[in-house]
Amino acid sequence: MRIDSAAPEPRLRWRDAIAIIVGIVIGAGIFKTPSLVAGTTGDSGWAIVAWLVGALVSLAGALCYAELACAYRHAGGDYHFLTRAYGRDLSFLYAWARATVINTGAIALLAFVFGDYVSTVFPLGNGSTAIWAALIVAALTVVNIVGLHASARTQNWLTIVEVGGLCAIVVASMISPQNIGPSAAPPFSSTPAPGLFGLSMVFVLLTYGGWNEAAYLSAELRGGKRAIMPVLLASLGIITAAYLAVNLALLHSMGLAGLADSKAPGADVMARAFGTVGTQLIALAVAVSALTSINATMIVGARTNYAMGHDWPALRFMGGWHARRAAPVTSFVVQGAIALALVLFGALQHDGFEAMVEFTAPVFWAFLLLVGVSLFVLRAKDGRAERPFRVPLYPLTPVVFCAACAWLTWSSIAYAASRNAIRVSLLVMGAGIVAWMLTRLHAHLATRQR
Repeated sequence: MRIDSAAPEPRLRWRDAIAIIVGIVIGAGIFKTPSLVAGTTGDSGWAIVAWLVGALVSLAGALCYAELACAYRHAGGDYHFLTRAYGRDLSFLYAWARATVINTGAIALLAFVFGDYVSTVFPLGNGSTAIWAALIVAALTVVNIVGLHASARTQNWLTIVEVGGLCAIVVASMISPQNIGPSAAPPFSSTPAPGLFGLSMVFVLLTYGGWNEAAYLSAELRGGKRAIMPVLLASLGIITAAYLAVNLALLHSMGLAGLADSKAPGADVMARAFGTVGTQLIALAVAVSALTSINATMIVGARTNYAMGHDWPALRFMGGWHARRAAPVTSFVVQGAIALALVLFGALQHDGFEAMVEFTAPVFWAFLLLVGVSLFVLRAKDGRAERPFRVPLYPLTPVVFCAACAWLTWSSIAYAASRNAIRVSLLVMGAGIVAWMLTRLHAHLATRQR
């Protein structure tokens, strides 16, 4: 057997999968969004409610994904669900979006976060942030090419350090002097306007985003068809506990007004508790969080390229699976090259991080909405398929998830349009339509030649 004709095998342990999912979700956002949520809600009680609502919406989505992943185990994840529900043409555009916008854009975004923080300690001259971003993308691509064992082990250690950084903030809030002011209002003393609470939920759900990538691990996870469900639930449990603990700790230490006014609340609390050492520790924690999310995003992102390579003859070069390394090696190379190109694109913009947010969010939420709808489509089209797990409270649970995705699609499009950035995503998706036409033509010619 040729080495690239192998297929994914269930080699991934539960703890490896949990570390990957937790690593994707708990990124640098949790070090920034608590202050934004506190400012928009204007009440400490409602700020915590927003994080709880975010957990419930994420749980609704995770239950939908659990049914899909248990019924249709495949390394292609969402791409495979969309292919079954809507056909190869729409799923091709989704895979194109993941390869050029969603995953690679997220990798570049997080690489800029890493570069920002590392450059404060180890500057590399002009363009230091972009240089560090490019170096880390290249380095982690190499780690993943070495194989699943190396990338999973790296992920486990990075996730431990990342969660340790959040625990450090909680400890710092307990030992640092409180700064909440004598006239601090009690929780639920005021109610935010619906629009402001809605805005806070945009920040919260963006911070919870990424759990859906678990679908790409379903074919490689040990434990049978239902294994993905407890992994998803355990991951969301860890994430929710970490987010609530950090927000409660920050509110305890800084108060609502102090948290809302802070640009870097974690750094402020750590500095009060541990001085300069605390500031350096939080910078390290943010950098490690970025590394953790980059590595995890690379692991799942390359699986889409692999699945697309299997379905389209013109992209067959990405459909190889290295048996010994348990990895789609060529897909990792393609993904790394595109991510490096986006780092260069971001380096030419005013702010690389903001450019990547504007670039990725509208496309990501639009396709996640389609995945949510695919649950209804597949129940109607493929009702006889074995479903080891079924979404509880159907159809209410998927309706809640789809409504949240629709709202975030509209919000992210409106935000990108206000920044005159929506045209970039439209241009990339337009290029995807051209690529789809060319691959369709190639497939047609290949069929005629047989």
